[in-house]
Amino acid sequence: MNSLNTDKTPKTSTRSTRRNFLQSNTAILLAATSGTAFHCNASAQQPAKPKSPNERLRVGSIGVRYQGTVITEKARHYGDIVAFADVDRNVREQARSSFGSTPRIYENYEDMLEKANLDVVLIGAPDHWHVKMAADACRAGKDVYVEKPLSLTINEGKFLRQVVQETGQVLQVGSWQRSDSRFRLAIEMIRAGRLGKLTQVDVVLGKNVIGGPFEQYKVPKTFNWHLWQGQTPDTAYIPERAHYYFRWWYEYSGGQMTDWGAHHLDIAQWGINSLPIEIKGTATYPDVGSDSYNVSTDYSAEYKYANGVTMTVSDTGRNGIMFTGTEGRIFVNRGTISGTPVEELAQKPLERDQWTDYDFDNHDRPLRAGKLDAIINHMGNFFDCIQERKSPISDVESQHRSVTTCHLGNIAQRLGRPVQWDPDTESFPNDEEATALMSREQRQGFEVI
Repeated sequence: MNSLNTDKTPKTSTRSTRRNFLQSNTAILLAATSGTAFHCNASAQQPAKPKSPNERLRVGSIGVRYQGTVITEKARHYGDIVAFADVDRNVREQARSSFGSTPRIYENYEDMLEKANLDVVLIGAPDHWHVKMAADACRAGKDVYVEKPLSLTINEGKFLRQVVQETGQVLQVGSWQRSDSRFRLAIEMIRAGRLGKLTQVDVVLGKNVIGGPFEQYKVPKTFNWHLWQGQTPDTAYIPERAHYYFRWWYEYSGGQMTDWGAHHLDIAQWGINSLPIEIKGTATYPDVGSDSYNVSTDYSAEYKYANGVTMTVSDTGRNGIMFTGTEGRIFVNRGTISGTPVEELAQKPLERDQWTDYDFDNHDRPLRAGKLDAIINHMGNFFDCIQERKSPISDVESQHRSVTTCHLGNIAQRLGRPVQWDPDTESFPNDEEATALMSREQRQGFEVI
């Protein structure tokens, strides 16, 4: 499993390094640079791969503005970047110049899948394209790294999970907080019982952006607005609909509930180790026309889980996750992990032998914290699992379930009433109104399902 590991840190004993790490105080813990682990779950089907461990994989990227470029940069350590696809000519040409003159560029990702000889596809396109692009790439025999949130709707996620199962391709979702040492330590402490019985989780995501009405413009000659819109309704071109700003339009995304939520609710649910059965939500929506951001201006949600844990989601407060148990609580976000149980690690280190349900120690990667560093490990885990034909740490099942929880919050908020959810059948029992929100109308010619 080390053939794709480009990190030059000298190898050490994973068990002893991890024990030393957990004995350190919080500051030392977050600065540690040796010995970690990321699991590959051997649940995926295992088709034969044409390349040997010593051959570099050929990588193509779809959607190469900011985040697409970030993940492409991390992937180039493990494979050769040979193609880009982006509907904005300026963006794709800039990407090609940034990665040398060799990669071929395409306006339509379907042309890239057909014409470029690829092993791996990276997807940094907007949310409403994630599932279709990932499904098409899997069906074309490519392994896929797709940005979060995994899906635009619950039914899209169910569909992609089926495609991944049918094709046996490796799919990693860009929920990189699973590869961040702070968030990982929080989960390990919960699993080890350091908080006693987990009872409550409180998540703060932050406010949605408010704006508009915006001015309509003529579509730039360098931008294929028709293709960018994909499955969503055809509208006049407004620059604030495209690129990063898409997440404040319900047509293309779900606001902070699916943006930050795809990160924090994923970690929260990982710690809860159960699935929600009842969701309450409240939200205030702007009274605006079609030329303004239309996600909620204020929102909150409350989830009851099958194992009795309650989770709240708020748009106000300190961004992060508070885990509360019968014997203590810990707070974690992208800057810190704190709480008495964390402080007690110096005297009561976690013992690796306690772990039975997660095998975190099958890779020797330095502990990393923070977006750009954690993605190094997240991408490394993806390529390791490609080599071993195993399921990565942010696999399609866990991420479909996590983003489903985000969608459930949005659905309850839009309905303005509690909803009951059956996680086994993935349905709203006897609730046609909520069921209708599990999918959206798709523009002809761009159907996802």
